[in-house]
Amino acid sequence: YNGSLPSGDRGRRKSRFALYKRPKANGVKPSTVHVISTPQASKAISCKGQHSISYTLSRNQTVVVEYTHDKDTDMFQVGRSTESPIDFVVTDTISGSQNNDETQITQSTISRFACRIVCDRSPPYTARIFAAGFDSSKNIFLGEKAAKWKNPDGHMDGLTTNGVLVMHPKGGFTEESKPGVWREISVCGDVYTLRETRSAQQRGKLVENETNVLQDGSLIDLCGATLLWRTADGLFHTPTQKHIEALRQEINAARPQCPVGLNTLAFPSINRKDVVKEKQPWAYLSCGHVHGYHNWGHRSDTEANERECPMCRTIGPYVPLWLGCEAGFYVDAGPPTHAFTPCGHVCSEKSAKYWSQIPLPHGTHAFHAACPFCATQLSGEHNCIKLIFQGPID
Repeated sequence: YNGSLPSGDRGRRKSRFALYKRPKANGVKPSTVHVISTPQASKAISCKGQHSISYTLSRNQTVVVEYTHDKDTDMFQVGRSTESPIDFVVTDTISGSQNNDETQITQSTISRFACRIVCDRSPPYTARIFAAGFDSSKNIFLGEKAAKWKNPDGHMDGLTTNGVLVMHPKGGFTEESKPGVWREISVCGDVYTLRETRSAQQRGKLVENETNVLQDGSLIDLCGATLLWRTADGLFHTPTQKHIEALRQEINAARPQCPVGLNTLAFPSINRKDVVKEKQPWAYLSCGHVHGYHNWGHRSDTEANERECPMCRTIGPYVPLWLGCEAGFYVDAGPPTHAFTPCGHVCSEKSAKYWSQIPLPHGTHAFHAACPFCATQLSGEHNCIKLIFQGPID
């Protein structure tokens, strides 16, 4: 939540994860294909200690594709499972959640072995994404109900239950970026148009001119959590945590004031970003006027958060403002001038406008824009608002 997990980063469960070249290659590539008519034989092959993908076509026919060691690639696996083959354990993103007491998830839609990222060990270190990950017995098992098929060249392929979706932004991850088109990635890494719903049996159409190569700013959706992929080169041009801290100090040094109470406002420091402080700036999200906290202006007893701005009489939500802390979400190094509505996370204008346009998958067939810092669904005229600060009178 805004740069860290509610319970803190622990082991393989972190809010951000860096991929480094492994001491020894652990990648695999397809080798032998077996067509098997008895379940026992299929078990025997998948128990040989070699990686394999099993495609169950019917009760008496399974195709098992054995994988062999690939000295040129490293493989990293992502999923909900805490078993050892998973390098990066992901949990469901709860919209706007700041504490995890109320947010016990009954049923996660993230696959236990959701996807794998395979990186070349030599420059330019190309990274490719594939649906599904190998389990503890080094097997990927697509049961009878999973969507699967034989391609014209004879190789088997399939999709996972809820699918792995990827969106590459147009123009990379820069000030000029525009949202791309969401696609589904198959188990063998081909690119397809989306299914009618997330777990429909019928696959989409093959998109021949697109690949599963991850680019700076690519979004990976695992149906319950969305990951942002940043490249080393992309992060080199991104503002750092220090830069965001400098912007915070700069805005506080300008001593913005509450136009009504005339008290000086200040954004709280990044490391204690959960408790609303006395000097915290608040804003009316329909007009953008920044105030200190006050308790008047309620429009009705039923709508607790519908307040009237004392400056311009506009009615709308009134919320505390928080600086967006995760530097990787910023497309530029501009000053924090815009807030997402309705959560009040603040970042640069170009970053706010970029994320306001991105349709993120929600549930099994909906898409909506969300704040990157807390996953709250965005609303309001433009999903974000320019903040109007009042400087000191003197």
